Amino acid sequence: MSTELQKEFAVLALRVATSKDRQAFAQLFDYFAPRLKSYLRSLNMSDGAAEDLTQEVMLVLWHKAHLYDASKSSLSTWLFRVARNRRIDLARRDKSALLNPDEPLLQPASVQPADEAMDDDQRDERVQLAMASLPQEQIELVRQAFFLGLSHSQISEQTGLPLGTVKSRIRLAFGRLRRALENDALVDTEF
Repeated sequence: MSTELQKEFAVLALRVATSKDRQAFAQLFDYFAPRLKSYLRSLNMSDGAAEDLTQEVMLVLWHKAHLYDASKSSLSTWLFRVARNRRIDLARRDKSALLNPDEPLLQPASVQPADEAMDDDQRDERVQLAMASLPQEQIELVRQAFFLGLSHSQISEQTGLPLGTVKSRIRLAFGRLRRALENDALVDTEF
């Protein structure tokens, strides 16, 4: 799309935003509606669903044109992003209707027997003690990796440590934890 055409669309969108200019909207509709529908059809939407979603996206343009910022993206990018996001929302809603309330995975877990709960509590306490014996830099890396769910690369970016250092420290921490727990008589290490 040429920059002149992008500028023209930005002006038309501004006219829709500021004065609800029907002629400007009609020009935008005539240009974008078939392209949006074709895009949605390429994403395996039925003809009717793609047409409905295209109408919805064009209504977003009519009602929310003031949210479009020509300095951040072209109108085309903005409209196609709206279409993509609406399609994702629609797919999520459809998936939620497919859930079977009798699905065993959706049922609450059975109550844990008291002796198992006590064993779990004791094991948690012993793991916490073993963790406390680690050097602070290893504790922090283990916390980020396993309690916050960060990847080694993300930890490296956040801490400024080289990726190899992050991996080595986590590996050393696990070695120390394993030895500490294996040597702890109060921890049942056989699973």
